[in-house]
Amino acid sequence: MDGFNKRLAKAKVIGLDTSVFVYFLEENPRYASLAQITIKGIEDGKWQGVTSTITLMEITVRPWQLENESAAREYEAILVHFPNLTIVDVDRNIARAAAQLRAKYKVSPPDALQVAASISYGANAFLTNDKRLSKLEEVVDIIVMDDYLE
Repeated sequence: MDGFNKRLAKAKVIGLDTSVFVYFLEENPRYASLAQITIKGIEDGKWQGVTSTITLMEITVRPWQLENESAAREYEAILVHFPNLTIVDVDRNIARAAAQLRAKYKVSPPDALQVAASISYGANAFLTNDKRLSKLEEVVDIIVMDDYLE
């Protein structure tokens, strides 16, 4: 975990992929400890977290599928009111930047929007568990959670 902490500590602003929140909220047995380190660091102000409204959409899909409106609303409230976490609205400028990322790196639309939104807010690192995003390394420091499992 020391390597993970050091990598996060280098970043002042960390972009967060939806998976980080899913692992945290659902207490994923494999990734919960890494997600907790990240979320606790944001909560304590060690670094600033940033994600986009894409996360709000993605994180509530499962509760809505299960027709669990209260869980969907609770997940949204946790994100919206979380200290030191900014949720960036996807606007025209972010859509344009995402299109450029998709054109150059061939990443999925949600991933391109997440990374573009994070960069627009000043993220110098992006935490994910999608190794395919490593091709964006020349744009932002990509931190893949799988690389830090013990």
